[in-house]
Amino acid sequence: MKISIITATFNSAATVKDTFDSVLAQTHKDIEYIVVDGLSKDNTLDIIKEYEPKFEGRMRWVSEKDKGLYDAMNKGIAMATGDVVGILNSDDFYINNDVVESISNTIEQEKVDCVYGNLHFVDAKDTNKIVRTWKGSQHTAGAFKKGWHPAHPTFYAKLEHFRNFGAFDITFDVSADFELMLRFIEKHKLKNKYIDKFFVKMRVGGESTGSISKIIKGNKNIIRAFRKNGIKVSVFYPVKRLAPKAINMIKSKIKR
Repeated sequence: MKISIITATFNSAATVKDTFDSVLAQTHKDIEYIVVDGLSKDNTLDIIKEYEPKFEGRMRWVSEKDKGLYDAMNKGIAMATGDVVGILNSDDFYINNDVVESISNTIEQEKVDCVYGNLHFVDAKDTNKIVRTWKGSQHTAGAFKKGWHPAHPTFYAKLEHFRNFGAFDITFDVSADFELMLRFIEKHKLKNKYIDKFFVKMRVGGESTGSISKIIKGNKNIIRAFRKNGIKVSVFYPVKRLAPKAINMIKSKIKR
């Protein structure tokens, strides 16, 4: 099974080597790696060019102006030729070398359309320091309305569904990933499977986790995402959504 992994970069020189190295280390070799750069001003392009030969023809990249992170991801999806598509952000990296192999095996063996797993949020400077853990669970009908949703950096879906149901709606800014997963899983009822495995370490301070203002804006957009997809949701939804995250954060602190 061919897996297309997409990384959007913009002035990512400080972190993107970790991202690239983690892809190169994967035991699953049928990988198409697509890097979409937004005209970086630092030496990100030098790093991309340095790593390109290491992928032995499996890396494709472009550097051009875009309309933001999700627009860059959409460009990558349009370029993809794999059976399955996933996103690996330029400040994230795979935790283990067999993550993509687990994704491929599960999709093939379980005959599902999409999969998702667990995520560690880590300190931006010390990636061995876990700040918060996102422990997922299997989707059940209506779960999105109760505050459940997958961790997007662990979400992989068959390319055909991006073609059939659309890619990221860039009008949702920091919540386009939520809207896409809601559309795929809840609205179109794609067959999905939770893999109880940690996929990715994500440095804190990303597009949707960097500030209180982004979190508030994200919750407003999420209400709009439900409306767009014709799903009624309680006005108390933001509380339901944040509660599981708070519980996970408390559990992480207790374990440490």
